[in-house]
Amino acid sequence: MLVTSNFSLTYFIVSSEIENSRVPSYLLVKDTEGLSVMTAWAAGKFGADNIAALVKKSGIGDRIKHRRLVIPGYIAAESGALEEELPGWKVTVGPREGAHIPPFLRTWQA
Repeated sequence: MLVTSNFSLTYFIVSSEIENSRVPSYLLVKDTEGLSVMTAWAAGKFGADNIAALVKKSGIGDRIKHRRLVIPGYIAAESGALEEELPGWKVTVGPREGAHIPPFLRTWQA
């Protein structure tokens, strides 16, 4: 399962690249008031507490067999705090660029 912000360009790139990977995946989209990942992170709208709350509220944990979450590479600093906020989940830092998502998902899934 991957998470991103609702900045339209980011959403469309990430969702397209996930689809191009042909790896079945869920994408959680955090409402960041349309801010990009880095801008939302800097504004305190896309941090560990916000993402953890989204994961819990979404109920995605009841729909998947694993507890693995991929966060955008630009917010790698949040991975440790996210694992504290989401006990039992493994947080992986994904790529910084959308074009790197398909190969990342193919090797991560293996």
